[in-house]
Amino acid sequence: MERKPRLKNRKPRQRRPSPRDKGNYKWGIAHIYSSYNNTIIHITDITGSETIAKASGGMVVKAHRMESSPTAAMSAAKIAAEGAKEKGITAIHVKVRAPGGHNGPTSPGPGAQAAVRTLARTGMKIGFIEDVTGLPHDGCRKKGGRRGRRV
Repeated sequence: MERKPRLKNRKPRQRRPSPRDKGNYKWGIAHIYSSYNNTIIHITDITGSETIAKASGGMVVKAHRMESSPTAAMSAAKIAAEGAKEKGITAIHVKVRAPGGHNGPTSPGPGAQAAVRTLARTGMKIGFIEDVTGLPHDGCRKKGGRRGRRV
């Protein structure tokens, strides 16, 4: 018995676009400021000069202690992403910032990762993720005195 090739009636498989494919995206920048007290998501156009959407952890929760939580960051990111989608933004570059400076912590707060994950989950294409925390170049003297903080 001969086997017939089954290629005639087969419809072509749908190919998912790879990240390298150039789609017709409208780009924006998501500035995420994440401290231990709050998380702020601010979406601008590609130049960074015009605000498209913004939301913060304090806008979505009642208790002050919950403003920096990942749950609040997720809700705030969802609000900001929906506002940006209404205005036509389909892809974003992400800039994550911690308080930094000469006295603030240089690691982002608990809401940063949750906010980035939520932006991706809402259907936005993520370009690059960059850390833009301000670092001192030997400006002011750090607090604590000559012998440091004694606990």
